Amino acid sequence: MAGSESTRYRVRVAQDARDIRAAQRLRHLAFAPVAEGDLDCDAFDPPCTHFLIEEQSGARLVGCFRLLPLASGGEIHKSYAAQFYDLSPLSGFPGPMAELGRFCILPGAQDPDILRHAWAAMTRHVDRTGVEMLFGCSSFQGTDPAPYRDSFALLRDRHCAPEQWRPRVGAPGVFRFAEGLEGHTPDPKQALRAMPPLLRSYLVMGGWVSDHAVIDERMNTLHVFTGVEIGAIPPVRKRLLRAMAGA
Repeated sequence: MAGSESTRYRVRVAQDARDIRAAQRLRHLAFAPVAEGDLDCDAFDPPCTHFLIEEQSGARLVGCFRLLPLASGGEIHKSYAAQFYDLSPLSGFPGPMAELGRFCILPGAQDPDILRHAWAAMTRHVDRTGVEMLFGCSSFQGTDPAPYRDSFALLRDRHCAPEQWRPRVGAPGVFRFAEGLEGHTPDPKQALRAMPPLLRSYLVMGGWVSDHAVIDERMNTLHVFTGVEIGAIPPVRKRLLRAMAGA
């Protein structure tokens, strides 16, 4: 199967149970110590398409993610994110959707090319399948929002979801940053520096977030629902993504 090629990395779709187990082992490494056993796996794995990012030399697995296909917003309740958010506003989304989940990079692997290859693979998948909205949960490390005050204030000011699609509170523990940071003016540079790279990637494509963060004690994270409407991605950014994807 054709993959995303570069001098150092390639991306391919998992072909069998062994490939999926390799992704689950990497997820365990990335998400430990919260994951039990040797694998990070859940009930969402079977219906997903799993992507592996490997080094060309030696085929070491350095990253992975999964995509869950949904025919429309009418299936949004089947998503992983629906465990944490009331996604009923998105139930009226008319087109195909895909949930990006369990994105992780091998601990210690810092090369930004890994994330670029992931987005190249996602771009090819979106173009091939006609996905009209890509969404998922973007996670900040830890459950204390204080270190991320600038980040959350910037999200409040510039990147909250349109009212039409905005997720509602669906988890018992949340940080309502759209209300809780009144009067705080963010430092944009510090805000972006503290944001997860995946979230920054969503935002430069015109992505938006929920107006609150879920406090996930089990995973030791704060996460925001993040979505991007494919039709709203700026043309220049689309050209860059397709250039990376070799389209």
